[in-house]
Amino acid sequence: MQKKLADKVFGHVEASKDLKLLLVIGGLYALSVALSNTFVNIFLWKQSGKFMDLALYNLMSVMLQPLAFILAGKLTKRIDRVFILRLGVSIMSLFYITVLLAGSHAADYLLLLGALLGAGAGCYWLAFNVLTFEVTEPDTRDFFNGFLGLLTSFAGMTGPLLAGFIITRMTGYRGYFLIFACSLTLFLIGVILTMWLSKRHAKGKLQLGKVLKERRRNKDWARILCAHLFQGFREGTFAFVIVVWVYVTTGNELALGTYGLVTSSVQLVVYYLAARLLKRAFRKRAILVGGCILYGAIFILLFHLSFAKLITYGVFISIAYPLLLIPYISLTYDVIGRSYNAAELRVEYIIIRECVLNTGRILSILLFIAAISLFPEKQAIPAVLLLVGSGHLWIYFFVRNIQLSPQDPEPSHVQYAGDPDGENSAGGSV
Repeated sequence: MQKKLADKVFGHVEASKDLKLLLVIGGLYALSVALSNTFVNIFLWKQSGKFMDLALYNLMSVMLQPLAFILAGKLTKRIDRVFILRLGVSIMSLFYITVLLAGSHAADYLLLLGALLGAGAGCYWLAFNVLTFEVTEPDTRDFFNGFLGLLTSFAGMTGPLLAGFIITRMTGYRGYFLIFACSLTLFLIGVILTMWLSKRHAKGKLQLGKVLKERRRNKDWARILCAHLFQGFREGTFAFVIVVWVYVTTGNELALGTYGLVTSSVQLVVYYLAARLLKRAFRKRAILVGGCILYGAIFILLFHLSFAKLITYGVFISIAYPLLLIPYISLTYDVIGRSYNAAELRVEYIIIRECVLNTGRILSILLFIAAISLFPEKQAIPAVLLLVGSGHLWIYFFVRNIQLSPQDPEPSHVQYAGDPDGENSAGGSV
């Protein structure tokens, strides 16, 4: 009975144990981040009150992520990549332990906190993305990304609202400390769950140079990298500015939770619809529509900022992100899967992609820092948002010429969801 109900809601699923575990771990990560990451920026803002300090904290985070990706990639070639996933979650736990210990003096340790966050996220996402590549196949990726999007949206609905309620009901920083402790607990549970993931090793040395050179031969790979650079160009600044604007406009953490509830509720519905209805043939059109909505929504924020306008902006981007990300992420993995020696070099492809993505984020935050250093914040910040906010719109113009026919046979050197030897043995399909 339960299985029939699940089939009706999500479609028929014959998923492997590893795919299910990876979704659960990803869901726990999303819930922990939804509970606390938004409020870490507000926690630091209340202590500092300076956009410059938040920019430096976020800059340190995105600078450490590519370094962590490279180091984690080297380790992945020598040891079980599940251990790298466990390491990433453990470092994230250490981040929250440091926040709890620093307490009201956390703003004095901005760079350390940013470094821990970036290192933990880098290790986690390297392992998570590689495992995603291995436990999914071309016809299961839209489902996996869509279902993970559902979990992320649900976490985004409940996490900020619960955290905002707790914070506003407790005096001083006690509420912040409680939600940071909850996030720490969720990460520790994630560490335990990784023990049930199948061991997966990769052979050989880390060969980043070969993957970089592949962009000269493989134009689709070059296009995907350019798209990720511009994706990061938007994300770097928007990751913290909008959150602070919501808090400054309302002066209330619960309002921030309400913002998260409304926007994530919309995103939950759109992720479900997109995951069920979006066909491969419409991927590029969905990316274009999503990019246009994301850029157009920025104009809502340029004049006479209010909470109602911020909510409206949030609804628009919650519609746009699933439309863009589900086909875009799936397209990215398909391009990697058809690239040179992807079975052997899958770790390297993920590292290069993430390094390019974080390069875009770094450029975005550096531009933000330069702008608020040279000009008044009231004029500088909207101008920067208008410039960097075009990042997702540019994605379409890079991916529109990518041609991946579902009827094309897979190259002989690529087997999806395979073991280190390239055998298609990870199991599970949708």
